[in-house]
Amino acid sequence: MWLKLRLYLVMTLLFGIIYAIAIVAANVMGLGGGIYFYGVLASFMMFIQYMIGPKMVEWSMHVKYVDEKEAPALHRMVGELARDARIPKPRIGVARTHIPNAFAFGRWAKDGRVCVTEGIMQLLDEKELRAVLAHEISHLKNRDVAVITMISVIPMICWFLAWSFMFSGGRDRGNNVLIGIAAFVLYFITNMMVLYVSRIREYYADEGAVKLGSSPHHLASALYKLVYGSARIPRDTLKQAEGMKAFFVSDPSRASNEIRELSQIDLDNSGTIDMNELMALRTKPVNISSADKFMEMMSTHPNMLKRIQRLSHLNGVSAY
Repeated sequence: MWLKLRLYLVMTLLFGIIYAIAIVAANVMGLGGGIYFYGVLASFMMFIQYMIGPKMVEWSMHVKYVDEKEAPALHRMVGELARDARIPKPRIGVARTHIPNAFAFGRWAKDGRVCVTEGIMQLLDEKELRAVLAHEISHLKNRDVAVITMISVIPMICWFLAWSFMFSGGRDRGNNVLIGIAAFVLYFITNMMVLYVSRIREYYADEGAVKLGSSPHHLASALYKLVYGSARIPRDTLKQAEGMKAFFVSDPSRASNEIRELSQIDLDNSGTIDMNELMALRTKPVNISSADKFMEMMSTHPNMLKRIQRLSHLNGVSAY
């Protein structure tokens, strides 16, 4: 309940900010109008991001949609999970990248898409992959994919306004610089808020995966493998997906740092996390350095050690 309350509060603030941005932009362009005009303008900016978002994802990740003949196991798992979650079966795609990960996106319920990368198919066993797919199906059920797609445009608008005003000429140069600085500060604040929303939605999707029948230790083991798998990927390859990491089940850019923290979980060095290892983490103190806490604040995903420890408390979650 507290997570949900925080999510609603942040979302309210973000939509208030986009409304304020619309007012500033309209005044700068010399446009007049009352509250309805500014509301329409703000809604228009969000709508554009909402509509073009899926195509941008497909293009940047080189997604190829597959039918049941091409990927029968994927279709079976996704179909069963969608049925249990009571949502329409999403389209299923494979992203041509070796980065082990998965993601979901779409505009509305019947437009949902779930994609896995070539890298994840080679890394996880069936139960781990099912847990990851359940996580992605939960994103679609919660409708948070569309939300994160829309609100991600807010910091970009602030950044554009900041540069436009700071480097504009004219007699009002001094005032424009001040407005530009204010817009840059607003960019930083809104970006932090979007990152916070992104982290909350990952916790919800983890919980949703357990509600859909996945064992917490299978999801924990999958996340553990994704970290180690991503850490072996060349940095140049990781940079190609930098703009997409908010959609991923884990943040591949943080993998090399997270290895050190996660090494304490795999007690038998098997490369997986079993139920006993996850339960041992339930009561074990988690020590996170100040640097790692700062890195988490600047990330789209929660600290992986904290995230896996939270999974150890989800055994009793009831099904949908």
